[in-house]
Amino acid sequence: MVRRRVLTLLTVSLAPIPFSTMANREWGQMGTNYLRSLFALGFQGFLIMVCVAIYAALVQSIPSSGDIHGAIWGTAGYTVLLAFALFKTGSLSKSIFNSH
Repeated sequence: MVRRRVLTLLTVSLAPIPFSTMANREWGQMGTNYLRSLFALGFQGFLIMVCVAIYAALVQSIPSSGDIHGAIWGTAGYTVLLAFALFKTGSLSKSIFNSH
């Protein structure tokens, strides 16, 4: 969580450098790629919210009564799936917006 906030703050604090290159023909790609990465960073936050919402729906569907071992293993499996999905949101978001 802290890593994501620091990454967002660093990306936004460096905005004047890439924005100043957008009007230049030779250096314009730098500003365009910065905007793509900024949109990708915002979209990654949306993907994280979607993953957590799906996880909440899946965990809620696990029955609380009955087979306790099945419920524990089901929750552990869904948690591993959530961790994998959260680690993939960055690369998925960058590939959607074609940023480097």
